[in-house]
Amino acid sequence: MTPSSLEGSVSSANGSMPHPTEIRLRKSAGVLAVSFDSGEKFELPFEYLRVFSPSAEVQGHGTEILQVGKEGVKVIGVEPVGNYAVCLKFDDGHDTGLYSWSVLHDLGKNHKQNWGRYLKRLKDAGYQRKSS
Repeated sequence: MTPSSLEGSVSSANGSMPHPTEIRLRKSAGVLAVSFDSGEKFELPFEYLRVFSPSAEVQGHGTEILQVGKEGVKVIGVEPVGNYAVCLKFDDGHDTGLYSWSVLHDLGKNHKQNWGRYLKRLKDAGYQRKSS
């Protein structure tokens, strides 16, 4: 059974990077809610997490690969990976991205900028997002 909430503090390897104190899958809201020991809290939409997956499929080998058609994607599972990351399982079959604590924190801190850049890349590619 895949847990929908992973709670607990994780010790910091370098003492400076915030670590999650709670990760909660909020399926009805379509977000992964992440709280950090720094006091920061982020609600990361499923589509955003999917198109910015840290996997080689998305990141490519030096050039980020534009992900399209992910408007309605859902996270169907969250699995812990050691004490440093989670693996998100998406309903489109994608399950190879390991979201380390630093990746989740970066995605939260830079959500607005990342999303704006993504929307511009879609527009430049001639892709029109569908309503989800």
